[in-house]
Amino acid sequence: MPPPKDVVKIAIQMVGAIPQLIELQQTKPLASVLKDVCDAWSLPNAERYALQYADGRQTYITESNRRDIKNGSILRLTTSPDQEAERLYIGIQSKNVDVKTDSLKKLASLSQDVTFAQEFISRNGLKQIYSIVEEGNDTGEMLAHTLKAFTELMEHDFVSWENLSTVFIKKIVSYVNMNAVDASIQQLSLSILENMVPTSRLLFELVKKEVTLDRLLTHLQATNAELQLKAMALLIALLLSATDAERRDMMDYLREKNLRQFIHKNIVHSSEPLGDEMAHYLYVLQSVSLNLCEHRMKTSMDPYSQEQRDLLQSLRQTAFESESEVPAVSFSTERRRSLCAKEFRKLGFMNNSNPAEDLRRAPPGLLALDNMVYFSRNTPNAYSRFVLENSSREDKHECPFARSSIQLTLILCEILHIGEPCSETAQAFYPMFFGQDHFFEELFCICIQLVNKTWKEMRATQEDFDKVMQVVREQITRTLSLKPTSLELFKTRVNGLNYSEILKLRQTERLHQEETLAVPVLELREKLKPELLELIRQQRLLHLCEGTLFRKISSRRRQDKLWYCRLSPNHKVLHYGDVEEGVQSPPIESLPEKIPVADMKMLLVGKECPHTKEKSSGKQNKDVLELAFSIVHDMEEYCLNFIAPTRYEFCLWTDGLNVLLGKEMTSERTQTDLDVLLSMELKLRLLDLENISIPDNPPPIPKPPSNLNFCYDFSHAEQ
Repeated sequence: MPPPKDVVKIAIQMVGAIPQLIELQQTKPLASVLKDVCDAWSLPNAERYALQYADGRQTYITESNRRDIKNGSILRLTTSPDQEAERLYIGIQSKNVDVKTDSLKKLASLSQDVTFAQEFISRNGLKQIYSIVEEGNDTGEMLAHTLKAFTELMEHDFVSWENLSTVFIKKIVSYVNMNAVDASIQQLSLSILENMVPTSRLLFELVKKEVTLDRLLTHLQATNAELQLKAMALLIALLLSATDAERRDMMDYLREKNLRQFIHKNIVHSSEPLGDEMAHYLYVLQSVSLNLCEHRMKTSMDPYSQEQRDLLQSLRQTAFESESEVPAVSFSTERRRSLCAKEFRKLGFMNNSNPAEDLRRAPPGLLALDNMVYFSRNTPNAYSRFVLENSSREDKHECPFARSSIQLTLILCEILHIGEPCSETAQAFYPMFFGQDHFFEELFCICIQLVNKTWKEMRATQEDFDKVMQVVREQITRTLSLKPTSLELFKTRVNGLNYSEILKLRQTERLHQEETLAVPVLELREKLKPELLELIRQQRLLHLCEGTLFRKISSRRRQDKLWYCRLSPNHKVLHYGDVEEGVQSPPIESLPEKIPVADMKMLLVGKECPHTKEKSSGKQNKDVLELAFSIVHDMEEYCLNFIAPTRYEFCLWTDGLNVLLGKEMTSERTQTDLDVLLSMELKLRLLDLENISIPDNPPPIPKPPSNLNFCYDFSHAEQ
């Protein structure tokens, strides 16, 4: 008979004693439970003791988290958090170096626990840590433990970062700026500054002033991968906290220092695999860089701006004035105006008398003008060829350069998400971005020539403009999905994906859709669905059995802490626990926490999850909400909260958990997988019917015969 819901069977250990096996009554006060345990071992003063997990993070058991204890958990009787906090508070002030070092080491470990951290901070323990750092007498291992303890204590958000003294901050900065400092101390110092920067404008300005970009670039070039990662994290934090003007200045300086070339050579194309954190930082750096175009994208052309009018005129002059035998200045004003209007029409402007009107639409605004000018100045031969080739045609098949450029700029902005905020979790950067200065402009130069090529392949007229741009968008997105490593490779592949190839792809997709819409085929699909859905269910459960590495993400920053969760082979228990960086697939025995599948009550996703509601005071990130899900267990009182690393993992885990709960799989991935499997199965089943039309209705059943006398009577034959 299963134990009641409010009773869990656990083991309790103590050094030098035989473990106790008890049935923990969850309704019984924790103080009474501790007294019973202490009495069994004849220990006085039960209030001086506490229970904590023996494995994993060794969290203290409190009234608020006791419901997380599972059957089979192993706990340890240890000194209570207040007693331990008092002991370590005294220990870190000791004159004995060994005692002080051991106390700081223990403090760094225990500070991860919120109960202990609260006790230690309430004793003004952070003031002692400030003193150790500010005095600067301790170095090496002792200092590393001090900084680690400080980081963990601040992680609980009991104390504001703005309370830190300038002396303390400058001391942390000095560890970053010094050369003869242990790498572990520099890593911790960089991490502290990274956490500090987003919290206030004052702290951002202080860190930006004290830690120069040159110093961060030095750390980025270090061979120590962890130091490189922390330096990149601080650089990204500074860029995200800066104003638009400051961000532009910082990016200009980094460009002068060849940061892009270094990243392309030593990080993107490094022999070591790229970690998730670094991939995210490269994505943010790419996003920040591209978003520098946002201001021009959202700014309409001012017809009264002489600078902008000069840029516009330079397009006309580059294309036409070199071929004119008589200079335009020798014409009368009226003749010159008429000639300019004619030339702007040849350039492809809709409003040739006032081409500035074409650039009033924002987006793409002035960014389209910048792209056209860049194309004309950096590839003048290609520009002249484009314009003159189309302006000399009289068969209504000319491709309008200006109109195409304006629309293409808008398409590229949408594809590259220019003007959109950075995601907190995305890792999808383009390797070719770091392989090229002026990436956006160079990409435009390739794509505008693609427009002309596709236009000719389609033998398009002005009425076909939107169709051509749709094909060009498809060519670009399909090629970008292949993640080309350089713009040259992108150019080769996108030009190889010509209009006839796009037609073949569309035709294949259309035929596939048409053949699956026949009535008999639809009926066959319905018959195959249950079997294939069962196959998908088994695949989801198999994925849960293999497990996934999750990251803990707070509202302040991306966390370095990892945990792993996997389903037991018999599909009865979910095992989970914290793991170290680099652990790919920990054995199920190393995961101390458990949730019986039978105790799972409900699956929550998105805004319904408690860990997204807790952060509702801050600005919610859409991407995090889309990846969040929670398992409600134990009488709907407790949740295990997840943030999936990718949308793919989110779909597989939510599907798998729904299968365990006996519910339908609801993710978009289920429908995609089902469509793929149905398509494959239908093609195999219909292989022999190729080129044979399938009627919508089955052939009619013939009427029964008027009599059945044609049946042979075997009884007469036997006689």
